[in-house]
Amino acid sequence: PFVVTMIPTFILFKNLGWLDSFRPLIVPYYFGGGAFFIFLLRQFFKTLPTELFEQATIDGASNYRIYYQILLPLSKPALSTVAIFGFLHHWNDFLAPLIYLNSPEKFTLALGLQQFIQRTEVRYQEMMAMALLMTIPVLMVFFFFQQYFIRGVVMSGIKG
Repeated sequence: PFVVTMIPTFILFKNLGWLDSFRPLIVPYYFGGGAFFIFLLRQFFKTLPTELFEQATIDGASNYRIYYQILLPLSKPALSTVAIFGFLHHWNDFLAPLIYLNSPEKFTLALGLQQFIQRTEVRYQEMMAMALLMTIPVLMVFFFFQQYFIRGVVMSGIKG
C-alpha cells in the first residue's frame, strides 16, 4: 500500500528533485499498478485456452506475433477494465498530490475541491458544483469503455 512506502518514496523523489512537479504522480504508475490489476489480468489470462497458443506455435508464429496478433486483441476487455480502474484511482487520488505538490497552480482537482473548506466557513454550493463537474470526465471514460469494461469484469471472474 501507498501509506507503507510513503516516506521512502518521498525521500526518493526529493533526492531526484521531483517535488512540486507532476512526475511523482505519473512515473510510478508505469511500474506496476498494484496487486488488484495483476490479479485481474491473471484471472483473465487463465481463461484463455492453451491450445490457442500451441496452435499458433505449430503454425510457425513467434512469441512476438502470438502476443500482438492473438493475446493483445483478446485481452482488450481486461486491459480496458484495468485502464478504467486505474484512471478512477488516480483521478480521485488526494494523498499523493497533497504530499508532492506545493504550488497551488499545480494542484489537482481533488486538492482544489479541498480549497472550498476554510477555517470560518465551508462553501457548500461551490464545492458541490465542482464535485459534479469532476464526475464528467469519469463518466465519459466509463461510457467510452463500457462494453469492454463489462466484458472484462465478467471474463476475469470466470474460473479457469
